[in-house]
Parts: sequence; C-alpha cells; structure tokens
Amino acid sequence: MLLLLNGTGSNRMKNLHVLFKPRIAFFNSTSSSSSPQISSLETYFIDLIHASDSTHKLRQIHGQLYRCNIFSSSRVVTQFISSCSSLNSVDYAVLIFQRFELKNSFLFNALIRGLAENSRFESSISYFVCMLRWKISPDRLTFPFVLKSAAALSNGGVGSALHSGIVKFGLEFDSFVRVSLVDMYVKVDDLGSALKVFDESPDRIKQGNVLIWNVLIHGYCRVGNLVKATELFETMPKKDTGSWNSLINGFMRKGQLGPANELFEKMPEKNVVSWTTMVNGFSQNGDPEKALQFFFCMLEEGAQPNDYTIVSALSACAKLGALDAGLRIHKYLSSHGFKLNQTIGTAVVDMYAKCGNIESAGEVFGEIKQKGLLTWSVMIWGWAIHGHFKKSIQYFEWMKSTGTKPDGVVFLAVLTACSHSGQVDDGLEFFDSMRRDYLIEPSMKHYTLIVDMLGRAGRLDEALKFIRDMPINPDFVVWGALFCACRAHKNIKMAELASEKLLELEPKHPGSYVFLSNAYAAVGRWEDAERVRVSMRDRGAQKDPGWSFMEVDDKLHRFVAGDNTHNRAQEIYSKLDEINASAREKGYTKGIECVLHNIEEEEKEEALGHHSEKLALAFGLISTAPETMIRIVKNLRVCVDCHSFMKYASKMSQREIILRDMKRFHHFHDGVCSCGDYW
Repeated sequence: MLLLLNGTGSNRMKNLHVLFKPRIAFFNSTSSSSSPQISSLETYFIDLIHASDSTHKLRQIHGQLYRCNIFSSSRVVTQFISSCSSLNSVDYAVLIFQRFELKNSFLFNALIRGLAENSRFESSISYFVCMLRWKISPDRLTFPFVLKSAAALSNGGVGSALHSGIVKFGLEFDSFVRVSLVDMYVKVDDLGSALKVFDESPDRIKQGNVLIWNVLIHGYCRVGNLVKATELFETMPKKDTGSWNSLINGFMRKGQLGPANELFEKMPEKNVVSWTTMVNGFSQNGDPEKALQFFFCMLEEGAQPNDYTIVSALSACAKLGALDAGLRIHKYLSSHGFKLNQTIGTAVVDMYAKCGNIESAGEVFGEIKQKGLLTWSVMIWGWAIHGHFKKSIQYFEWMKSTGTKPDGVVFLAVLTACSHSGQVDDGLEFFDSMRRDYLIEPSMKHYTLIVDMLGRAGRLDEALKFIRDMPINPDFVVWGALFCACRAHKNIKMAELASEKLLELEPKHPGSYVFLSNAYAAVGRWEDAERVRVSMRDRGAQKDPGWSFMEVDDKLHRFVAGDNTHNRAQEIYSKLDEINASAREKGYTKGIECVLHNIEEEEKEEALGHHSEKLALAFGLISTAPETMIRIVKNLRVCVDCHSFMKYASKMSQREIILRDMKRFHHFHDGVCSCGDYW
C-alpha cells in the first residue's frame, strides 16, 4: 500500500493489480465473520481514495471495489462520494449515491455537501428533501450546507423552513448550525431574523466564539449599516483579524476611506486579507495611487500577497497608466513563483495595454496557456484603444477559431475598434452579426458605440435615425455621443436638439452645458455660449476639472490646468514657453475655437497654453533623458489644440509621446499621431 500511495501518475495505477492480488486473496481466505480484516481492507481503500487526484483514478478504484465485493460498505462509499465531489465530478457522485441501496445520514451528508460546494444548490436542497422522505434524520453536519444552498439561491422561504426544521430536530443551540443560520439570514437580507438568532445564542458572549459576531458584522456592512456594524464590533468580547477585516471592508464598500484607514492602522495584527482590502478598496474608490502605496508598503513589511492582491495592484496601475509600477509588479510575479494563470495573466495584459505598452501586452497574452473569454476581451480591447483595427479583428477571429464563443463585452471591443478607425460598414456588420449569429441582445453601450461610430464619420442623419429607431429609450450617454459628433462637424441645429434631450435626462449634469457651450463657441456664437454657461452656474452644475498624470522615477506627478503647485513649476512653464515659441516657428497656431468665452485672442491663447497635458509634457521633457519615451494619462478627452501641440512637440523633441485620454491612446511620433487625426 505504501508503494501505491507514494507512486505518481500512471505508475501508481499500474501497481493496483499487483497490490490488490494478495489483499484479495487474504480477504477471500477469511470467513465472513472476520470483521477486523474487513475493516482493514476498508481503511486501505479509503486511503487509496483520498490519494486519488483525478476522476480517472477513482473509476479504476471503483472497479476494484466491485471485484472485492466491498462497495456495499457505506463507510467506503461515503468517502468515495466526498472525493468525487472534491474533484468536481459531482454527477459521478450522484450516480454512485443512487446505486447504493443502504442509504444513511453519512451518505446524504456527503452528497448534500458535495452538491453545495459545486454550486448545485437546487439539487442540494432536493436531496435534503429526499433525505426527509426516507425518514433519515438530518444532523448538525446536514443543515449548514442546505442553509448555504438556500442563501446562494436567495430563497428566504426555504431558509425559514430550514430554521423550523433545525428547531424540530433539536439543533437550534448547536454553535455550528447557529452560525450557518445567521449567515443564511444575512445573505437573504433578513437582518432582523439574523439579529434575533444572534441574540438568542447563549454562547455568543464566550471569549473564543467570534465567528457568529463576524458573520453578523459582515451582514450589516453588506447592507451599508455601518453604525450597527461598528456597535457590534465595539461590544465584541474578543476580536480576531477577521473582525477587523469585515469592518474595514464595510467602510471601503461605502467609500469611507478615512475610517477604513484609521481602523487598519489600529489593527493589532494584519494578514493578507487586511492588506488586500486596503489595496482593492482604494483602487475601487478612485484613489489608485494610494492603492499602490499600500501594495508596495505591504511588500516592504514582508507580507505575502495573494492572487487577488496582485490583480488589485495591477488594476491600480492600469487606472493610473503607471507603467513603471506595473513592471515592478510583473517582475515580482516572475521572481516569487506566481503562475501566469487566467486571472493574473489577464490583469497583466490589461495593465500593459492601459499603460501604453501594447506590444508587451501581446507578448504576455501569448504566454497565457489557458485563455478565458475575459482574456480575449482585454486583448482585443487593447488593440482597439491603441488604434490597431486589423489586429483587433485578427484576434477576434482567432478567438472564435479556438471555439470560444464571443459575448457582448467582446463585441464592445470590436465595435470600439471599428469606431476609432472609421470602419463604419464593418462595425454595422458586426453589430448585426452579434444579434443574428450569436443571439446577443445589444445593451445601451452597444447602441452608444454605433451612434459614436456614425457620428465620428460625419453620418449624423444616420446616427439620429438610429437613435430614434432604438428599441430601448436612449440614455444620456447615447445623446452625448451624438452631441460630440455634432460639435466636431459643426452641426449646430442637431446639437441643439441633442442638448435638449441631454438637459431633459440630467438637468444638473455639467456635460450638457459644456458640450453646448463648446459647440456655440466653435462657430463664434459667443452670446449663446455665455448664456449656456450662466445657466450652468445658476443650476449648480459643476464641470469636472481636467488633470494629467506623468510617471517619473517610480513617482507619479499630477497636473491640473494652470497649476503652480509643483516644486518645479518655474522650470515647467519656462519649458512650455520654449516649446510654444518653437512650435509657432514651425507653423503651429493655437486652436482658440476650443475656448468657451468670447475673450480677446491673446487671453484665449493663454487659457489654452496651460492645459494639464501640456504641463505634464513640459515636465517630462525637463526630467527625463533625451530620446526617452514620454507617457501621459489624462482623465478627459484631449482637445484639438493639445492634440496639435503634441504633434509639433514630438517632431521638435524627437521623442515619442504616448497620451492616453478617456477614449483612446494617441501615439505621437515625428509630428504624426497614430489616430490619423480621427478621434
């Protein structure tokens, strides 16, 4: 037996017959009353079952069990069902269960647990009902997994019925069952019942019983009742790391970063979940820079991140366009034994794509052995936002050739590629194919992309007709896409129509006013532009400020328009004046039509000269070595003037400039942009 258990792969199974023969002979030579020998053989087979790491091996053992006439042992069959379930072969487990006649609570418990842990929640409940019909009494190991199934199905009715059953079978004071009961009520959003069960728990005040407290705290955090969650936390007789983590996560979910940070600092002991909660929390709440600070602090303190920590940190890099930080994390993965699985691999591809290094994204994509649908989507989207239409479509076709069926997200990526490259007819064909060939119902995002695609190409009448023919009511974003196109093509009449729709949908959204004011300014209707701005101010609509990020020497530098707070501000503005002067000599003129107010020409030029991306560019030029690539991330769409300025700057400095705005990437090189001035 030791030889068999120590063997690996096919060698282990080849030894089966050799090892079984003496065992079987010994078993057959004994009388049927020799229970010690039977028990020994059962133990032998149970050890063999537990050592199996594949369904194929279990099937071989299954055959030997029949040969030995030992498959009538409920002890062996129970372990066999459990092993099948743990290997995700729950259908095989059900088949074994159904063919075993002498069913008992152990077999039912093993199957109910296996079904629940394999997300077969309805079947788990069905077999619990079957158990009752067989008049087999459930025990403390039965109810937790049936409760888990009821919670996963959000079926409070079944949960309440199970509660009655728990009382009927005298298990209401079992701590294991009671924790599962509270957890079920929490997950079906019945916190009143959860609190009642908690209050009736006699052992909740024991020093070591923190689990039931943690479950209830998590429940109140889940629904956003942080007052009650904090009250429970403060009255706990004893707290563990899970208690702190639950409350910190609750604050993060509500966007209360300050209290979450204070709790984290007070924690007596932190684990990987604590750190991950902070990294992910800051990243998801709009402070990816702070998220990266926590991640690298975690590494400095010797804490080991898990896959989820890594993905959260890479996501923060992607949001910031922080390529240097992303490279450090990728290097950490390689040197610390992390596998490039689907989850981490996809996050690395996404990081490189959104940080402007699409070539590295493609290389990592090629290294991922098992590519999921999300992996394909991220790569296709990466090619799209970098303006590589042919690559996007090539990868889309490659994905389909592997048997991976596209979903709505993949089609969003493909339509984005078509929109950014002006491939309108191809885009319309893909849109029709999505519905016709894959039966995917378009979402509002798909409709928006079609409007955007038609609008960019100047086919405004088609775009308007498309909106009016939509089977669902167009939202603010759809009308906004049309409005942007109207402004770009100076169609004021249609812009006013779109503006009316925008203001009807969201009267206080600043975009409605900014769009219309820009459109009037673009054609010199200054009184109308000012009237819109006054209306915007009177209604309390606030325009989002523009900012740009620039990463130098592993440090992020943030700029806003007209900013003077940077410690090298004087040098930055001096460099910017120098570039402006040189650009003028080469024929550059500022796009003063972008300025909203009807002010003097000189003032218009001043207003445009200090946009955040220009400040970031000037800083990059004075703080990096010649020929170094400059990467800038902007939160808004780049204006016409800044786009033109970047082209001149790239030619004069002989640098490649990569600018990521809210829509796409612009690669400026030798006076030319990768978008072909089509954005």
